[in-house]
Amino acid sequence: MRMPVTGRRFTVEEYHRMGRAGVFREDDRVELLDGQIVEMTPIGPGHAGCVAALTGLLARLVGDRAVLWVQNPVLLGARSELQPDVALLRARADTYRTAHPEPRDVLLVIEVAETSLEHDRDVKIPLYAAAGIPEVWLVNLPGDVVALYRDPSPQGYGKVLTAGRGDTLTPHRLPGVTLRVDDILG
Repeated sequence: MRMPVTGRRFTVEEYHRMGRAGVFREDDRVELLDGQIVEMTPIGPGHAGCVAALTGLLARLVGDRAVLWVQNPVLLGARSELQPDVALLRARADTYRTAHPEPRDVLLVIEVAETSLEHDRDVKIPLYAAAGIPEVWLVNLPGDVVALYRDPSPQGYGKVLTAGRGDTLTPHRLPGVTLRVDDILG
C-alpha cells in the first residue's frame, strides 16, 4: 500500500532560518512562492541586459521619488517572498535596512521574462495580485511586448494591457515617469 505523498509549505520565517543556518548559499537563486522553495531560472544575456537598461532608465527618471529595488526580496505574506527583477518602492528613512518591503511599500514590480514567461505569468503574477501589489509589468522578451497588470484582487488583476514597440508606459503610482517600450526591449 502506497502512502500519499504530502508536501510541506514553509513560512517566510522558516525560509529565513534555513538561510541563516546555511541551507542556501548566498549565490543560490531561490524564492519562496506560496510556501514552496523554488529555484529561479538562470539569467541569460537578454534578461540581464534588459534589467540593466531598466535600472539605468528608472534611476534617471525616478530620482529620489522612489527606491529602486533590483533583484531583492519583497515580502508578500507569511508564505511568499519573491525577488522581482525590478521594483519601485515608497521612500523610507531606513531604505529598507531594517525589514524587507511589503505590498504596501511597492509602487511597481517589473518582471523580465526571457525563458520564464509561463512561470512569471501563471505563478508569480497571481501571487502579486493576491498580495495587492498595485501594478506589475511583465517584459516578454521573446514576444517583444510588455504586459501591464493593474487593479489587483485575490482573483487576479482586473486590467491587463499589452504595450509594444512605439508605445510608452507610465507607472500608475508615479505620474510623470514615462518609459518608451523600445528602450525597455532594447
